[in-house]
Amino acid sequence: MYNLLISCGVAVLLFLILKFAAGLYWLMSLLIATLAFMGVFYFLSRYIMKKVAAVMDTATKDLQAQRVEKGIRELKGAFKYAKWQIYLEGQLNAQIGSIYYMRRDFSNAFPYLEKSFFKNWVSMGMLAITYMKRNKPETMRSTFEKAVQGSPKEPLLWSLYAYCLCEINDQEGAKSTLEKGLKKIPGNESLKSNLELLREGKKMKMRQFGDMWFQFHLESVGAIQKHHASAMGAPRRRVIRK
Repeated sequence: MYNLLISCGVAVLLFLILKFAAGLYWLMSLLIATLAFMGVFYFLSRYIMKKVAAVMDTATKDLQAQRVEKGIRELKGAFKYAKWQIYLEGQLNAQIGSIYYMRRDFSNAFPYLEKSFFKNWVSMGMLAITYMKRNKPETMRSTFEKAVQGSPKEPLLWSLYAYCLCEINDQEGAKSTLEKGLKKIPGNESLKSNLELLREGKKMKMRQFGDMWFQFHLESVGAIQKHHASAMGAPRRRVIRK
């Protein structure tokens, strides 16, 4: 990106000046040029990320205040910095896509999720689920594979992958996925319990992950509303029998 190109340009120019104009030994010239590259890259990256952080702070406040569309516009405004910072475009796409997805605006979420950063496992999980719902099981698998390679220590991601495999009637693949997850996260109780359930021919239990699970919208709207009402301590109606 721009900060990388500028840093390289400064380093090359400095090396040529030191080596050929100043007559400095090439190894010393290279060392100084390398230090210059690191310094310029660091300060440019820090400057750009401060600008992005300010945008993110404003967007977060808008989202927390339920000004969702305004928050999304703020995030989209940060794309002007994407050519400066590596991976920034993918991270912004992941954030925007996830927001749309959580609002159940799946059509608007998809193009952003498609371009999201592969190490953002939440957005990658949402993308994989979208492919599953569009009857593209192989693309779903490849997306999940990319996600677990980028975030191998996330038990919900492994469980989500296995759950979606069960949804397309691949129970053996689901068991294998949980076994792979346990190799990456040895002794994880959620993976162990779900693997045992599948071996017994039972359904996986995903509600143990709480809101992190419900954000993927793989349960009915009624079940999600019931969960949130329970989490907020909503009083139950008493039935009075006459």
